[in-house]
Amino acid sequence: MGAGTHETEQTHLHPMDVQMAVFHCSDSFLKQMMITKLSQCQYALPLLVPDPVTMEIECPLWTFKQITKTWKVTEDGSNIVTMKSVPVCKAQTPLVSFFRLGSLSVSKSQLMNTLINDRHSTFFHRNCPGSTKSRYLMDGVAEIAWYCPAGKPNDAFNDCIAFCNLHGDALLTEKRRDILIEKSSINIILFASLQKHEESQSFISGLFKSRKPLICLCVDDCDVVKTTTGQYIIGLKDRSQSDVSEELKQIIREVLSVDGSSLKPSFQLEMMAEVSGIRVDESVPACQRGKSAAMIIMDLIKKNNMDVSKLKDEFLPYRGDLWHQWSKIHKELYHLRGDIENEKCKKQQQLMNIRQKQCAASCSKLMELFIESLSSLPLTDKQYFLKWIQILIDDLSTDELSSVLQSYDKKWSEVLALKNKCNKSDVLSIKQTELEEISKKLQSATFGLEHIFREMGQIYEAHRAIEGESRHTDWSKYPELAAQLMISGHPMELMDGDAGHVPLTWISSLLEEVIKKLGDQTVFVLSVLGVQSSGKSTMLNTMFGLQFAVSAGRCTKGVFMQLLKVSEEMKKDLKFDYLLVVDTEGLRALELEGNTTLHHDNELATFVVGLGNLTLINIFGENPSEMQDILQIVVQAFMRMKKVNLSPSCVFVHQNVTDVAAAEKNMEGKRRLLEKLDQMAKLAAEEEFSSAECFSDIIEFDVQKDVKYCAQLWEGSPPMAPPNPGYSESIQEVKNTILSKASKSAGITLTQFKNKVQDLWSALLNENFIFSFKNTLEIAAYRKLESQYANWTWALRSNMLTIENQLHNRIENGNLDKVEANYLKKESHETHETIQTEMTTYFEEDKDKEILAQWRGRFETKIKDFCDEQESTVKRKLDEVIQQKKAREKLDDEKKEFEDKLLQKSKELAQQLKDKANDEEELNQQFSSVWSDWVTELTADTKPVDDINLKEDQFIILKELGFEETLINERKQNGRYKDMSRLGDYTDYVILPKKGNLSDTSESTQDIEEDNNHTSRPEEHVSGPVRHAWEYIKKTFRYNSKTKQKQHKSHSALSWNEQQKIRLLIDKADKQSLDAIKDKPVATRGYTQTHLHEVAKNVKEEVKNFPMIYNLKKEFTVDLILYVFDRAESWLLDSQKKFKMNTDALTYLESKKTQFYTVFRSFCKGSSSAVVLAELICERLKASTVEAVCNKTAIGLAGEMRCNFPAFNGNRLNLEKHVLKALAENENFDDFITYIRNPRRQTEAFIKAEVKKYIFIDHRDKTVNILKKNVDDVNSLMSQALSTATQNVQTQEADIKMWLNEFSSLLKDELTLHTISSQNFSDINDFEFLKEEIKKRLDSIIEQTSSLSLGKLKESRLKPDEILIDQLCKCCWVTCPFCAAVCTNTIEGHSPDDHSVPFHRLSGIKGWHKRGTVEFSINFCTTNVASDGRFYPHHNSEKSVPYKLYRTAGPEYANWRIIPDESKLAYWKWFVCRFQNQLEGYYKYKFQGRGEIPSEWKKIPKDEAIKSLDEMC
Repeated sequence: MGAGTHETEQTHLHPMDVQMAVFHCSDSFLKQMMITKLSQCQYALPLLVPDPVTMEIECPLWTFKQITKTWKVTEDGSNIVTMKSVPVCKAQTPLVSFFRLGSLSVSKSQLMNTLINDRHSTFFHRNCPGSTKSRYLMDGVAEIAWYCPAGKPNDAFNDCIAFCNLHGDALLTEKRRDILIEKSSINIILFASLQKHEESQSFISGLFKSRKPLICLCVDDCDVVKTTTGQYIIGLKDRSQSDVSEELKQIIREVLSVDGSSLKPSFQLEMMAEVSGIRVDESVPACQRGKSAAMIIMDLIKKNNMDVSKLKDEFLPYRGDLWHQWSKIHKELYHLRGDIENEKCKKQQQLMNIRQKQCAASCSKLMELFIESLSSLPLTDKQYFLKWIQILIDDLSTDELSSVLQSYDKKWSEVLALKNKCNKSDVLSIKQTELEEISKKLQSATFGLEHIFREMGQIYEAHRAIEGESRHTDWSKYPELAAQLMISGHPMELMDGDAGHVPLTWISSLLEEVIKKLGDQTVFVLSVLGVQSSGKSTMLNTMFGLQFAVSAGRCTKGVFMQLLKVSEEMKKDLKFDYLLVVDTEGLRALELEGNTTLHHDNELATFVVGLGNLTLINIFGENPSEMQDILQIVVQAFMRMKKVNLSPSCVFVHQNVTDVAAAEKNMEGKRRLLEKLDQMAKLAAEEEFSSAECFSDIIEFDVQKDVKYCAQLWEGSPPMAPPNPGYSESIQEVKNTILSKASKSAGITLTQFKNKVQDLWSALLNENFIFSFKNTLEIAAYRKLESQYANWTWALRSNMLTIENQLHNRIENGNLDKVEANYLKKESHETHETIQTEMTTYFEEDKDKEILAQWRGRFETKIKDFCDEQESTVKRKLDEVIQQKKAREKLDDEKKEFEDKLLQKSKELAQQLKDKANDEEELNQQFSSVWSDWVTELTADTKPVDDINLKEDQFIILKELGFEETLINERKQNGRYKDMSRLGDYTDYVILPKKGNLSDTSESTQDIEEDNNHTSRPEEHVSGPVRHAWEYIKKTFRYNSKTKQKQHKSHSALSWNEQQKIRLLIDKADKQSLDAIKDKPVATRGYTQTHLHEVAKNVKEEVKNFPMIYNLKKEFTVDLILYVFDRAESWLLDSQKKFKMNTDALTYLESKKTQFYTVFRSFCKGSSSAVVLAELICERLKASTVEAVCNKTAIGLAGEMRCNFPAFNGNRLNLEKHVLKALAENENFDDFITYIRNPRRQTEAFIKAEVKKYIFIDHRDKTVNILKKNVDDVNSLMSQALSTATQNVQTQEADIKMWLNEFSSLLKDELTLHTISSQNFSDINDFEFLKEEIKKRLDSIIEQTSSLSLGKLKESRLKPDEILIDQLCKCCWVTCPFCAAVCTNTIEGHSPDDHSVPFHRLSGIKGWHKRGTVEFSINFCTTNVASDGRFYPHHNSEKSVPYKLYRTAGPEYANWRIIPDESKLAYWKWFVCRFQNQLEGYYKYKFQGRGEIPSEWKKIPKDEAIKSLDEMC
């Protein structure tokens, strides 16, 4: 376009000029891709290209390197057809070149098209749409195209022929013309007339002199003249183009069929590099360096002329049989039978042995060279190197692949023909077996770059398994090298298609390196599913310009992923940084049958559907029966995603549809598809135990928008069929749909994708995908939410503690006699509103908001319930304080009277002893002598509260219940009752039958897996009624086919189940008794013997009604009653102490002796009433100040530890982890048993111990600082109250009574100040003096309080450990029915979420053992649920349940989600080794036989056991 042209004016450019302009502006790799695409589209390719500036001629040989041509050769005179598949650079074919002399009225390019494909413009010509008269970049360009026959009778030629077209006037492009004439087998010259052009005449006569075949096409003549052999002159005047075309074809066939090599020299594209005078694009230094590096490897491969099928085994030993064996054994870990844990250890050892063998195989020379090139070459050289390796290896295996593919094609046709016959025979299965054998040959003959990368992965995995993580070895750099390639757009294998396994260690490390280089970018994952050879990869390559393998015989095997960066322009509409495309091997339902294939397809579909944010389901054709196979697999995959809370979207693409435009037909097709989907949904629902009725119940699906129809790719039959232009249009529409859906998704981070790969694959290894799937992303989001929930509830609890403290002081000060629920709600409203705002922000703005949405409503309800519960709890506690206050009203009134009288008596006595004011000893003696008289006089009419003797009461109660005195004394002295809840064996408490009648009681044991190795069990040989009789005999006589002899001599006669029943009885009695005792108003009304009598009676009744096979001894009942007495004793004594202090006048008065001595002494010294009152007030404030400071410090310390102490600042799982760490560090077996038996009790003990350690040892200074701050706050409050009260009284000219009321009112929320009678101080009127006197004494109080012993915190009303126990232990405590591991959900009632815990343990820890033996069970339930073993859900179960279906075993199993993890947790393995003897002594079972501890466990050190807890979170 000229510089002066107006910008709105359009100049029409010649399409071929546009093509060549793009070609000239592209780098080598884009040129190669461009030419490859042109070839796929059956367009001519530039062979000789003049540089537009220097006019230097270039042959772009590099751009042809990825093109392979396939054709079928028909032998002359026979029907023998041979298929050939050859890289086009190496193909030896005749070359037919066309030249034009001068300007002609006919189109040379159009004529050539009729020879190659008369329905497609292989060469662009003047009559094509968009053509213009002028062109700038095409003249002088020589283009080449190949005719490839299909092996059919109507083929134009029976072998492949290359056609070359020199654009422009051949007389003007002498050099290019001469090169082509030299290389051609046949030259065809078009000219107007020889008479009219001397230069043309001279040129043609020169050609006639040579012996090379020549065809001259004269536009203005009409004759056909054959001058000599192989040389023709044909006139075109008045002849149709089709006639001329047919004649040319005939002549070319004749010329090429003449015997003698001199008449038909072969043309080979790569030989153009040897032609002088032209530049070859491969000669650039970077390309040559890349080629040199590749050729070194190729020379090594070709060195011994080895068969292609053996190359992989020779040069890539890691990814071969050893890796396949490893994959097979690894999968067997999820199908264990028999002695599961030992079997697992054996298999894990086998896996390590294979890894050691892989390491011993050493890295091959090929891999060393490959890695060296990847590491050392610059980026561009590296790209050339990889391309060359791919090209050269493909060349190597092409011939082998071609013959195998021909056999495969033939055999597949036979299989399909037999399938279509109604009468199927054994021949079909034989043919299918043969087809499978050919398929294996095909895989052996396939050798590509992906196999080298696979070897890299296996070298890395093997060394990583043996040597651990290392950053200083060659293999440790492999993930980084692969990551660089992946970032540059190279496809990477995600699942090994040959082994059918995901190398998780390699993939994880690879993705971690990508994350290191790019950051944790967000990606949108697009997965593609479809049957084999349905055009999936072609569609992706067309849509996104990717590089997935598409040629026949190179079908995608396994799963590959490729990163595609989102441009800055596209980021305006999309919320992610990269598109991650996941391409899969085809589902093989068409060619093979059988369960293995179906399982593989289901596995593959579930994997890629789970990975994808969007899954593209590619359906080839419209055959409903073929469609049904893939639909069933896909629908089941989506069903599984729904059940594990993954929600990908989907788009169905119908490819190869004949009439895309027919709307009515499309509507009918969509209706049929939806019917099929709904039908498949119902079938899948039955298999996956779902209630789905239609496909839209499983996934959000709009049949109008989410089903696309694509035109068929080829117009006609390959190999010469051109692509259908409608195909690209259809694919663009699909792409727009994908991008539209993608724009609504935020995608996932690369870390989340990495975790998803691990989660999906781990779950797929188990047959029960739904209950084996561990959604790491969802689990992480939920755990973070739990931590937030803990923060929110702490904020609410902390606020409510402050409110409770204030109201408690008001009640004690007599300023409040009723607590309204509305008042509490109002006081906590602001904090509640703040928390609700925080929750809204969290759920709406967190990066995981889509995942969090499912829990939002539930957590909002939980927070509201928590607030309501806190309010009701505080109200109940304060109501109790009010009741206590009311209960001691009489005493309070008496106290005032006593204090007035004591004050008066002190005053009177002081008057008498004024002269002895300085004799402290005399004053003390005189005061003490009259004090007891005063107390006796004042309490003459009140009844004292007697001390209680619990030991005596307990003895009396037990006698009243009918127990002998000697038995009671013996059990008390024995002391065994104190450890009753922690015993491992209760046999001594049971009355057993005589030895002769003893049956094998362990038959009723709960656990026990059937011995899968037994092949001869009596029940296997009986059926029907006989079987029922046999079951009865087994049950009646306790027969056990696994037990050769009675076991009662060597272990506890009580079964595990009976032992467990007794433990539950003890726990129940303990809880019920403590609850009953604590409900008694002991603190307000005092203790009576009936409190204990009632509890003892209930315990005795519980024991009496306890259902057991055997009776319990009297000793058990006595011990159990003593046990609950012992548990209740401290609470009763504390409560009685409070009661005595609150209600016993004598006790109260004795506590006031020091206070009144101080008053008396002041009076003696002649102090004024103001001084005495100041002393009295400060004496009372002293205790109140200590209590207030301790309570505030308790709340502050609890808050400090809750926020900053690692064990307390997270969710329930975090606390559990720290409890287990502490148990391991302390190595106290009794603590472990308490934890196993009663996890809550041990957790509370842990919290108390940690709080004590924090306050008194680790953070003593911090605790003191918190205490001092609270002292300063209280001091400020009292000083402010003093000033305010004094100022108000002085302003209003009031008396001492008002001052006392004002002062106590200002302190009412923080301190308690009991009423002081003003009548003894009515003479006070100098309030400023009073204020100063109080201030002087307050300084002393503050100083004493500041140096308060931290031990005082133990005596305060609020205690930090109790506050934290309330906060941290209000969670789920349900235990696993197999191993008793406690659920770690932070929410107490977390239904409908299942119970779960990452810290499962071997069931022997709970006391499970093999039925009928003394052998502990050492199996982990996380291993069992992945095995093929079975178990008996209850002691009386007659039928066993497969572990994989454990959720069907009963209510206690149904709500547990146990994720198989190969029992990786080292912690409990270390525990059983460390405490083997103690466990055997505790349970009276042995770690022997099938319960023998694997030797590998004994190698686990404690620090590794503790570290494993972190790895499981």
